[in-house]
Amino acid sequence: MRHQTRTRTLGRRTGHRFCMLKNLATSLFLHDRIETTQARAKELQKLAEKLIALAKKGDLASKRLVFRYIKDREVAAKLFDVIAPLYKETAEHKARDGGFTRIIKTLPRKGDGAEMVLLELV
Repeated sequence: MRHQTRTRTLGRRTGHRFCMLKNLATSLFLHDRIETTQARAKELQKLAEKLIALAKKGDLASKRLVFRYIKDREVAAKLFDVIAPLYKETAEHKARDGGFTRIIKTLPRKGDGAEMVLLELV
């Protein structure tokens, strides 16, 4: 039974799963859109939303927390300097408190029929 199971294991051990999610998050922030399986995208969406919310704060503690997950300095700089300001309140638009990413279903993968999706920044 799956009582009180909070995360999808994605068929991997803990260390491998965390590394995979970190790499997917780095790719998402680098390219603004990635194509992956639905289960991976749903897990990555949780992590990406938390990282963008931290980047919106912009203080030193938030930077250190983000650097735990994003090891590439250029991608981390893009997250703080380009992506996070898009969701802050300005004269043109209101601040966005959540919902920074969107999942769009695509065709199943040809080899094994896995449900594929596009995960993109809104």
